[in-house]
Amino acid sequence: MTNHVQTVVVGAGVIGIAIARALARSGHEVLILEAEEQIAQHTSSRNSGVIHAGIYYAPQSLRARLCVRGKVMLYEYCESRHVLYEKTGKLVVATAPEQLGGLAALVKNALACGVDDLRVISADEAVALEPELVCYGAITSPSTGIVDAPALILSLLGEGEAAGAIVALGSKLQQVVPVTKGFQLRVGETILTCSNLVNAAGLGAWDVARCFEGYPEALIPPQFFAKGRWFVTGGKLPFQRLIYPMTDGNSLGVHFTRDLGGGFRFGPDLQYLDTPQVDYAMGESRAQAFEDSVARWWPGVPKGRMQPDSSGIRPRVTRAGTAQSDYHFAGPAEHGYKGLVHLFGMESPGLTSCLAIGEHVMEMVEGTIE
Repeated sequence: MTNHVQTVVVGAGVIGIAIARALARSGHEVLILEAEEQIAQHTSSRNSGVIHAGIYYAPQSLRARLCVRGKVMLYEYCESRHVLYEKTGKLVVATAPEQLGGLAALVKNALACGVDDLRVISADEAVALEPELVCYGAITSPSTGIVDAPALILSLLGEGEAAGAIVALGSKLQQVVPVTKGFQLRVGETILTCSNLVNAAGLGAWDVARCFEGYPEALIPPQFFAKGRWFVTGGKLPFQRLIYPMTDGNSLGVHFTRDLGGGFRFGPDLQYLDTPQVDYAMGESRAQAFEDSVARWWPGVPKGRMQPDSSGIRPRVTRAGTAQSDYHFAGPAEHGYKGLVHLFGMESPGLTSCLAIGEHVMEMVEGTIE
């Protein structure tokens, strides 16, 4: 006997779980396949926990649209489900006079994305808000915040399971074969079929696509892993708001974030790995580089106290020096397989956007959008 399930979602990170929840609440029979022995072991548990406003992305891009909508959905969800969050606000700071023009350009870009609450302020106004800060000017982003990411993920999973979704841990997808009206999957010694298949495997999304028999390699986008590390200093909380330097185009730079328990850290930096591999080792210490970077806007950073904290990996479809990539959703309009959706390059602001992504993929699966 071959087991059949209506919809299989591959990947139990925050995005996969949000998709499964949306589909289950829409009436789908849903099975989530997770290769690890626990949920959310990679990108979902190795990010900053920031609720992003949506100011950096290309207007009309999926990253921009899903972030702006997802932010609203996420705040409403956390409020109604009693998931801890805080609208901390954020300052994006110019650390050199030549960056002041970039502040106005960033506000203009954000407005084109639908973010209309930013304001350029002077250095004196910024320091009045955050006395430890030094800068030449800043942007205030009042709708930026932080969230208890583990609690959010468990809440989403609980609602998905309440609607009938099932999670199979330690279940690595090994083969996909197209069959009449769906797909045959091999997971270890188990064979099952499904009508719909969603590849939300994050760092493993490329591996899932390549285990699909007959799927054209040309339709699988390039794969790059961009590693980021965080460092901590300990001590008294220096800022109430999040502090971000002006972006260099490749990353948001080493910035200050805090959590709901009063802890804080700095990062992430950016290092492209030579080959796409899951490597969380901190490697050679970059403590001095972090200290020097932070000292540009926090001259009071304790000297010689930067210590490694953790690392994460961004799954990307472009490398450094290229235009910022959009989220890549590959549906039937691209590959011709009804009921199949691949998600590639699902990095920040994936946590912020998770509910909107769940809604978007549900519509793709159900055929209301391509």
